[in-house]
Amino acid sequence: MLDTLSNAFVLFATWNNVLVLFIGVIVGTFVGAIPGMTTPMAVALSLPFTFTMPPVTGILLLLGVYKGGIYGGSITAILINAPGTPAASCTALDGYPLAKRGEARRALDMALYASCVADFISNLSLILFAGVLASFALQFGPAEVFTLILFSLTIISGVSGDQLLKGFGSACLGLILATVGLDLIYGTNRFVFGEFNLMNGLSFIPVLIGLFALPEIIDYFMRTEAKHEQSPLAGAGATLADFMGSLKTIIRGSIIGVILGAIPGIGGAPSAFLSYSEARRNSKNKNNFGKGELEGVAAAEAGNNGVAGATLIPLLALGIPGDIITAIILGAFMIHGLRPGPLMFQENIDLIYALFIGIMLSSMYLLVVGKFSIRLISKIADVPHRILFPIVFVLCVFGAYAVNNSTFDVMVMMIMGLVGFAMLKLEIPAAPFLIAFILGPMLEDNFRQSLLISKGSLGIFFSSTICWVFWTLTTLVIGLTIWSAIKGKPKPLADA
Repeated sequence: MLDTLSNAFVLFATWNNVLVLFIGVIVGTFVGAIPGMTTPMAVALSLPFTFTMPPVTGILLLLGVYKGGIYGGSITAILINAPGTPAASCTALDGYPLAKRGEARRALDMALYASCVADFISNLSLILFAGVLASFALQFGPAEVFTLILFSLTIISGVSGDQLLKGFGSACLGLILATVGLDLIYGTNRFVFGEFNLMNGLSFIPVLIGLFALPEIIDYFMRTEAKHEQSPLAGAGATLADFMGSLKTIIRGSIIGVILGAIPGIGGAPSAFLSYSEARRNSKNKNNFGKGELEGVAAAEAGNNGVAGATLIPLLALGIPGDIITAIILGAFMIHGLRPGPLMFQENIDLIYALFIGIMLSSMYLLVVGKFSIRLISKIADVPHRILFPIVFVLCVFGAYAVNNSTFDVMVMMIMGLVGFAMLKLEIPAAPFLIAFILGPMLEDNFRQSLLISKGSLGIFFSSTICWVFWTLTTLVIGLTIWSAIKGKPKPLADA
């Protein structure tokens, strides 16, 4: 064991590896902060640069971009309500209200600290429990994933606040729009209306940008009253007391991220929202969530970053990519003649431990780069809104267009901007829509795959212990939600 660690340290400890990893974190952070420029896009664009690098160096570059990109999405989510990544849309729920209150620096600091702690816990889980968690993830078939996603949808009650009925309606709209496009089972078109651009469904990035960024821009320029602006960076950053007060939430969110990240195909957005929901459910300030609660920022970023190391568990232990990004990283392994899986732990254990060393170092890099990027990127918050919002609008159009190089996506963004503005004015929460839109296709696909496997029998959804666990949790959450709603109703005044 000591020989393996020694060889791995020698393999990692070169200036090339240390520098490339640092550059990767920087690139990922800045790209993640640009709405529309997704982390998978950044990792994919970095892949060609690894062709001439040694295996460890090339893979560390991609891992650095991955780590930085996940955190970077929170910066613009907090400052201008334009999430750089899908999972960062959860961070915007409380981060942007904090920025409007003049506490952006505090929210940015908390997002960074939560991200670094969650990333470290996730990396540690990867090193210590890769084999155990990977074997656990293998037990998830379509039926188990369906019940997991169904349980995840119950977090809608946690992000709807006191407007449970409006939140339910918002979620139904999200589920309906998630069905647009080609049916993958039978190959039929649904809600396409003769428009071939809709055959692939509604692209997530234009919907995300339209739903979150555009309503704020429209609302700002439609207001007739005087627009008083204060510097969002006024005041101090997050204190040690702030961090310690949210530490329990961060650890819980990190564990949620690790568990969901180890299951292929789940991703950071469901983890972030589930962590957020659990934080709200257990918080003493649950009524403040969605209005500028620092603990909400911590929960979202912990759940989001908790998946970063965990998605590598099925990749390294089983050769199964956990999400789109790890699929790209799998390609980098194969380009260098390596095949992740059980045999790799026998044939290339030195390389794996060298990657583990780099992954742990990336958490420290993330803290350094994050502090620097907060000071640099957050300067955009000092720009007056009458100047900033037109620039943001141009970036939104660019981000929507860049996904598929399609003007149709720009039109989708515009329409969703109007829908988001109407929801803003009607006080309909946008988060349930987003959760349902993300999880809807996964819910449907796994439901139908399960029925195909069981030849139409619903018994498959009750055929394993994992299914029963999630059914029980779902029932408990629904019961607690109904009980809280009944208990929270104002009692009629007694007659005088």
